[in-house]
Amino acid sequence: MPDEQPKIAARTPAVLELDPGTYAWCRCGRSSNQPFCDGSHAGTTFTPLAFELDTRKKVALCRCKHTKHPPFCDGSHKRLADPTGG
Repeated sequence: MPDEQPKIAARTPAVLELDPGTYAWCRCGRSSNQPFCDGSHAGTTFTPLAFELDTRKKVALCRCKHTKHPPFCDGSHKRLADPTGG
């Protein structure tokens, strides 16, 4: 499935204070541990995105999965079509 689209996990970012370390951001949107990967991408074309923080930092991680600057929110969720048609 080369044109497989990610599932929109939420239309808001996850704003978190993270400690230094390496994290795996969910790209598929299927993880029940959003915004982090829990392996739910198995069987899809998606793989998690590893990112590292050197210091404790407040971040806004994308949950709509359409950001142009993964794993960070860039406001793309505001431009997505409303699934309710409203």
